[in-house]
Amino acid sequence: MPLFFPAPSTGTAMPPQLRLPLPLQLRLPRRASHHPRLLLLPAAAAASLPPPPPADALLPDQATGLVAASQANFMRVIVGSTPPGLEHHQGTDLLCVVRALLKKIRRRVLVGDRVLVGAVDWADRRGVIEDVFQRRSEVVDPPVANVDRLVVLFSLDQPQPEPATLTRFLVEAESTGIPFVLVFNKVELVDEQTKSYWRDRLKSWGYDPLFLSVDQRSGLAALEEMLEAQTTVVVGPSGVGKSSLINALRCNQNIPEEDPIHQLVEQNSKWFGEQRVGTVSKKSGKGKHTTRHVSLLPIVDGGFLADTPGFNQPSLMKVTKKGLAETFPEIRKMLEENEPSKCTFNDCVHLGEHGCVVKGDWERYPYYLQLLDEIKIRESFQLRTFGTKREGDVRYKTGSMGVKQAEPRLQLKKHRRVSRKKMNQSILDDMDDEMDDTDDDYQFGVSRRASKR
Repeated sequence: MPLFFPAPSTGTAMPPQLRLPLPLQLRLPRRASHHPRLLLLPAAAAASLPPPPPADALLPDQATGLVAASQANFMRVIVGSTPPGLEHHQGTDLLCVVRALLKKIRRRVLVGDRVLVGAVDWADRRGVIEDVFQRRSEVVDPPVANVDRLVVLFSLDQPQPEPATLTRFLVEAESTGIPFVLVFNKVELVDEQTKSYWRDRLKSWGYDPLFLSVDQRSGLAALEEMLEAQTTVVVGPSGVGKSSLINALRCNQNIPEEDPIHQLVEQNSKWFGEQRVGTVSKKSGKGKHTTRHVSLLPIVDGGFLADTPGFNQPSLMKVTKKGLAETFPEIRKMLEENEPSKCTFNDCVHLGEHGCVVKGDWERYPYYLQLLDEIKIRESFQLRTFGTKREGDVRYKTGSMGVKQAEPRLQLKKHRRVSRKKMNQSILDDMDDEMDDTDDDYQFGVSRRASKR
């Protein structure tokens, strides 16, 4: 017999149209065209992500909505669809926890996900996230789902842009396949010559950045036009003004009272109020961490801005050795200019191989070599740690009537696994140790050659 959600305890039978199959039941994936570099979900996970149900299929204590914020074990969900008769709750926010089974089968719930909420207490605005619906895209750093655009934000001063750090953020943004725009803030702190210098330099890299001043409220119109009715993630190092930019963009929005988002703003919730703004350290010249968690902040026309914690070194954990070249516009341009011939070998990584058409006479080539070495070390550690084959984290048990139910696959003789965050951190720590050993060997060889002379 197929399994169904229990009917509410009202003493009456549940109507057939309100019966909803278990959300973890296996469903066939929809066909969709994806960007070639878009971070896709694993095949098993993609197959188990269902589409949202229609509103008339929801139970009275169910709703669908958008995960707008995550902190500790709690998530804020903005209600999007409700059962008939409860439409007045649309646009409100629910404080939710994640169903334990989702954690056991390693189905992550990210900010930006469309989810099914059950056991809703409409009076106290609480519920339980029971399922995650299909995703259009997924960003790893920071972890946000269903993103339409990225804003890579840097400042021209306080702190000054570092080309190596800027390159890492651009590579991370390119690797997602999501449209992004490069923005420079704090133009009021530099002269026109510095501004022109960075415009010409970034143009040689293959980018056309926007320049604005959040403090003086100038240059925001062009960016506002790009972000209209989209879910946008703002990323960048600490201290460049991400929270200030989001506050400025939201202050310029005239949200009508009939818009459901207006109700969230009127609630004066700390989740959707103005973001706290910090200062730049006078000692180091770098920004201080003020944003602690990822949150989607509503704006007019159904759009959202995501404020994320600042981090100065993106991990690049999803960038591969073969895919790194595609994240550099300079390499893409050289390959396009040599379209008839291209490189001789399909696995060319552009290190001067025989028949390689990519030359090393461009500014960021040393950064490309450095990142390539880092990725090679990481991939070698991953190969030694995980091997070439890994069993899936989820298995599907077929019950009566052919109903498939997802359940966690336990490792042999182990009932607890090392978290993904801890495994990634151990890989990064091992990489740092190996790179330090390489530097020590290099310095030792230089000193020996000097002593022989």
